[in-house]
Amino acid sequence: MLLETIRFHQGELENLYYHQQRIHRSRKELFGLNDRWDLEEMIPIPANLDAERTYRCRVIYGSEGITLVEFIPYTIRFIQSLELVTADALEYNYKFSDRTSLNALTAQAKADEVLIVKNGLITDTSYTNIALSDGQEWYTPHQPLLLGTRRAALLASGIIIPERLAADDLRYFKEIRLFNAMIEWHQAPTLPVSAIR
Repeated sequence: MLLETIRFHQGELENLYYHQQRIHRSRKELFGLNDRWDLEEMIPIPANLDAERTYRCRVIYGSEGITLVEFIPYTIRFIQSLELVTADALEYNYKFSDRTSLNALTAQAKADEVLIVKNGLITDTSYTNIALSDGQEWYTPHQPLLLGTRRAALLASGIIIPERLAADDLRYFKEIRLFNAMIEWHQAPTLPVSAIR
């Protein structure tokens, strides 16, 4: 089964264009399906949600359609340290609901979160895309594990720049920022590169 995680804030499902693009690509490549979904019509919004809270809308789907929609109150994780972990065989091109391989990496970490290196190149953490700042610009790995929806929006707006980033390149950067569909750019945890072990 596949998973889409959508930020629901102030009565609105955010970034739906990019979520729909990813769902369409996944359904086409994995199941050979070409019909396009309108998530705004397909996702029922519960009437009892707290207007002051941010929710994670989890949409589980497969070849037969959507099997589960749930809204879970969301709080950004507190991250202070990252550990470089090599996982050359790891594949996560599609956002599967089964995160066993990613969870196994984090379970072994001695830091709050892992920064995954694949074939010598920096990719993502276990739950976010990343960007690195040299003090002037923000660069994001040109080959992440997962093509994130927030990443797609940030690329389209020119806020981040795709770049080939090797683990050895970390010394050229000052900060690392962790973002995903649930974490807005200006709220994203930002750490000094020295926090990476």
